[in-house]
Amino acid sequence: MQPRNMSMSGVVDLAAVKAAGDAKAKAEQARAESARQGGAGAVSPASLVIDVDEAGFETDVLQRSTEVPVVIDFWAEWCEPCKQLGPLLERLAAEYNGRFVLAKVDVDANQMLMQQFGIQGIPAVFAVVAGQALPLFQGAAPESQIRQTLDQLIQVGEERFGLTGITVDPDAGAGDAETAPAEVPAGPYDAQLEAAALALDANDFAGAVQAYRSVLADDPANTEAKLGLAQAELLGRVAGMDPQQVRKEAAENPAEPVAQMAAADLDLVGGHVEDAFGRLVETVRRNFGDDRDSVRVRLLELFEVIGPDDPRVVAARTALARVLF
Repeated sequence: MQPRNMSMSGVVDLAAVKAAGDAKAKAEQARAESARQGGAGAVSPASLVIDVDEAGFETDVLQRSTEVPVVIDFWAEWCEPCKQLGPLLERLAAEYNGRFVLAKVDVDANQMLMQQFGIQGIPAVFAVVAGQALPLFQGAAPESQIRQTLDQLIQVGEERFGLTGITVDPDAGAGDAETAPAEVPAGPYDAQLEAAALALDANDFAGAVQAYRSVLADDPANTEAKLGLAQAELLGRVAGMDPQQVRKEAAENPAEPVAQMAAADLDLVGGHVEDAFGRLVETVRRNFGDDRDSVRVRLLELFEVIGPDDPRVVAARTALARVLF
């Protein structure tokens, strides 16, 4: 089970589908043509998750979206939150069993698609329904919220475009036993990480913190637990905040560490990563001694939430080094 990143700043109202009438007509025409040619038939479970590039986008995404909603996961190898969100989306694609198809787009290899969709940060998740692109959310998110968004997407696809999904044949494309992938054995901390993720889903942030710390006590280098702990602690801090009051105090006290750290937490949860990092780097510059060190430590904790290889983290580390040295 993977840790969660609570940023859902890009969620949109799926009911507001643009050009619904034209898109529905096109979808109906495409389905009629498919039926005339004998239909697509059942697909294998492996067909529910596909890698898509610019050359195959029209066929793999646009045309397929006339039969079933296509969810697009924009990701990159260096993006730590992507590595948390991707497996969750793949598992849900299998569980929904043909109600949607997951298309994965590596942004490093497909810069044109990234620009066409206006991607500002990853992971970013879109949907294409009957040829119409819809932004879903940016950043990883709790499974419960992702399920709610997918359910709404499927409902819109059915009610507005008549998309009832595709039939999945579990025996299709199974191949022989020699080529079947080996089952991955459970890791030594899977049960504790699962318990921590469930606690996060239930907003039991203290319980999640305790579970992640239990793993780290035995395995201090456990990447998943380190990321999960940083996320759980962040969410626990912002849970009881009054955003307006926090913003007011930060504006009135630009050098005060506690006020700026609270505002930075809100920035990060809201998806404003650069603002959070910039705020804390500036607060480090304005302070000395223990105050400076406490802000520096908080900034390092927020780096863990985003992931060490994210370009925004790399840039902020460089800015922090300039301030400190």
